[in-house]
Amino acid sequence: MHFRYIDIEARHLFFYFFESRRDPDRDDVLLWTNGGPGGSSSTGLFMELGPCRVTSPTNISFNPYSWNEYSNIFFIDQPIGVGFSYADHGETVSTTEEAAKDVAAFVAIFFEHFNKFKGRGFHLTGESYGGRYLPLFGSAIHDQNTKLSGADLTPINLKSVMIGNGCTDWLSMHKGHYEVQCTSVTTTPVQNIATCIDMRLRLPRCEKWYKEACIDQKDSISCSAASAFCAESITTPYTEIGLNPYDLTKKCDGSQLCYKIMDDIEKYLNQTSVRELIGADPAVKNYTGHSKLVNHAFWSALDPQFPTQYYIAALLERSVRVLLYVGANDFVCNWRGNEEMSLALEWTGQAAFSSQPLREWHVDGHVAGLTRSAGNFAFATINGAGHMVPYDMPVESLELLRKWLSGEEF
Repeated sequence: MHFRYIDIEARHLFFYFFESRRDPDRDDVLLWTNGGPGGSSSTGLFMELGPCRVTSPTNISFNPYSWNEYSNIFFIDQPIGVGFSYADHGETVSTTEEAAKDVAAFVAIFFEHFNKFKGRGFHLTGESYGGRYLPLFGSAIHDQNTKLSGADLTPINLKSVMIGNGCTDWLSMHKGHYEVQCTSVTTTPVQNIATCIDMRLRLPRCEKWYKEACIDQKDSISCSAASAFCAESITTPYTEIGLNPYDLTKKCDGSQLCYKIMDDIEKYLNQTSVRELIGADPAVKNYTGHSKLVNHAFWSALDPQFPTQYYIAALLERSVRVLLYVGANDFVCNWRGNEEMSLALEWTGQAAFSSQPLREWHVDGHVAGLTRSAGNFAFATINGAGHMVPYDMPVESLELLRKWLSGEEF
């Protein structure tokens, strides 16, 4: 395992790298990023799919369901200002387009440094705001390959993009927010009838205004107003009923993002002995799992409001496989919004994909969720999971990964 920084001019991106438990000399390489924007990938490592999990502020334990069972995987803190990553001169990143340039450069440097992995199959993975990040990261890496070839460097062998509970298209997600609160698509309705009726009446205006302001016109003032109306009408009522936004079957326990383990991870990584072990730079005074500064910068630039599914279509047209997997109990980036986006996606395989009915997929003889696929594109839900699938359903999560990497049908 390796903990270190990769420097891109005055920007320093921190990562953890773990070789495969199965066959490091043959298995593919994965990049994992958490979302936010502003979320550290230490959350993915120590809470979800890494080789070990934090069990208290001072202890970790072995995770038998780590994704490095079948892959070489690195967890990157990005953009700068997130986790242990930092810049020398107060530089900041406020858009996914800017972040994509740094990540593409990082990946090229990574494979030059860890050169035994050159040419190995490479997969971009992540969750949540990863639905915005990863399609642009994949596009930047794909387009960068021309420059790498021209410089006599080995191109990146980008095989696939795996997006977990992604918020890729907020227009589709608004309707999903209504459906998971007020219909039985996941559980029995969680909202009262009066609120649901009001929400249903406001939804068409939300969708129309949002599309005109944020997508067609990209007008910052109008988009901010439309987003505020949609939030007030569709998502704010959910925050008022006390349920976990990342799992509508649970109450929020009052901890950071409703999960106590996230508080424990912060305390664990702020121990002097741990910081010294992983080589955290003293320039980062205090580790936090979620950077409010980065989050504010991205929202101020309206970065979350711009749809990203067009990049998914472009990657599919260039033979890059894409998987959208979604924990069925998530509210924030719910399965209905993701399914709606996937069906509406315009690419040469759209008709074949949309004509497929949802069917069950299984793990160890039980139904794990629903799936639909055609060509390079697949969609899957995971029953019993919320926003963070590997945390809630580790067995199913690992089997999903194994099948995807091996090319097996779900």
